[in-house]
Amino acid sequence: MRFRPRVPAVAVVAIAVAVVAVVGLAAVGLAVHAMRFGPGVSSGRVPAGSAAVGPSLSTGPNSLHGRAVLLDPGHNGGNEQASTVIARKVDAGGVEKECDTVGAETNAGYPEHAFTFDVVSRAAVLLRGRGARVVLTRTDDSGVGPCINERARMGNDAHADAAVSVHADGGPSEGTGFHVIAPSLGPDGGDAAILAPSARLADAVRNAFQRSTAEPRADYIATDGLAFRADLGGLNLSRVPKVFIECANMRNAQDAVRVSDATWRQRAAQGIADGITSFLTAPPSAAATVRGGNAAREYPAGRWGRIWKRPAWHVRKTRVDDTGIEPVTSTVSTVRVSSRWLF
Repeated sequence: MRFRPRVPAVAVVAIAVAVVAVVGLAAVGLAVHAMRFGPGVSSGRVPAGSAAVGPSLSTGPNSLHGRAVLLDPGHNGGNEQASTVIARKVDAGGVEKECDTVGAETNAGYPEHAFTFDVVSRAAVLLRGRGARVVLTRTDDSGVGPCINERARMGNDAHADAAVSVHADGGPSEGTGFHVIAPSLGPDGGDAAILAPSARLADAVRNAFQRSTAEPRADYIATDGLAFRADLGGLNLSRVPKVFIECANMRNAQDAVRVSDATWRQRAAQGIADGITSFLTAPPSAAATVRGGNAAREYPAGRWGRIWKRPAWHVRKTRVDDTGIEPVTSTVSTVRVSSRWLF
């Protein structure tokens, strides 16, 4: 007969109390998740048909009165025929980068420059309808550039309260989803003052875009739909809160169908406009600061725990396509770059 030691009654009571506590915490966590995302909604995907506007978002004709917004449709229709012009090096905030790139396209040939210009044009209408002064970095889809440093300068000169550069990725065909890129501390340190507000803008745009489009957060790059980078001149040179959004992966078959659909592009514009509006009309609130990489980052209270467990500046090993946002040519502290691979 095997000896079975007697378990003291006090130990049994302690174990029972611990089990009850764990169950209680799990119930609280589920309740909080339900309040944030709604029943049956995960943080990774929002069902189609969800409300595009949050319950507290004001979209009236004067909700953005007195505010300035810079919208930057990535690339341009004439870039492909002006390879020498866009290949020239310009200052990118402590490093030199090519002036611009051609951009990505779907396998059917729908180009990124046309997609970004269409979405930005739609978003501009929405924001102007809310009273904002909207500045565009280009007003047609047949020119060349502007260069990345000029795009950043336009936002600075406009004293924009928020700036968003709109893109669509050219990632691996098996990858799907969108992600928002916020600045990390650039090589010359010139963007230090905008890191915290840009992180809040990224959070607002990510949440609103997903609500509006039902596009999942990227499963091949970034973490939870957010990335922080110090190798993009458009962010390094900005002196106003700014983010980039990669609305989808044009090389993925499902995403290609979405970006080619005018109805979906309207929802994309709606999500971007709502994210900007949410950022600009949010009341002052407590924020948590998370340190990682080479800069302190500030997030709205209540989100720091999730980000601390899954650092937003972690980037999976992903090949950067030749037609990406900007050529990857330098080593930065938040992501390690070697040739055409992003680590």
